Amino acid sequence: MLLAWVFAPCFAADSVWYVVRHAEKATTPADDPPLTAIGTARAASLVHTLAEAPLATVWSTDTTRTRTTAAPVAAAHHLAVQTYDDPAALLAAGRTAGGAHLVVGHSNTIGKVVEQLGGAPGAPVGDLEFDRLYVVVVPDQGAATTLVLRYGP
Repeated sequence: MLLAWVFAPCFAADSVWYVVRHAEKATTPADDPPLTAIGTARAASLVHTLAEAPLATVWSTDTTRTRTTAAPVAAAHHLAVQTYDDPAALLAAGRTAGGAHLVVGHSNTIGKVVEQLGGAPGAPVGDLEFDRLYVVVVPDQGAATTLVLRYGP
């Protein structure tokens, strides 16, 4: 069981960001592959992992694999998946709103999102790594705190 602070902002102006890579993807079609059966199971496990998170928004890049990873969480929280092209714009919107947010991206983008939040991304995400879950707590004042977890089957 995760600590309660992981799921809720500590103070009203704090924001908590959950940042993940899309789940396992098929190899075809090369330009926009869907999730594999294992990826679909991982996306379902993200629903359970974030069940107690008071999400205000769910963000995804505009690819099948990211939208399909984000959709079950959004549905469980009665939210729509919002797509983004520019992480800076979505981060600015979320920072002013406070609350909790899920961002689904790619191996080469999620570390950049964490950095833009003021967090520490650690080592680059490997090509076969689909289970990293960043939790970045961004306080109204002061430095962000980063927790790196694993989720899924």
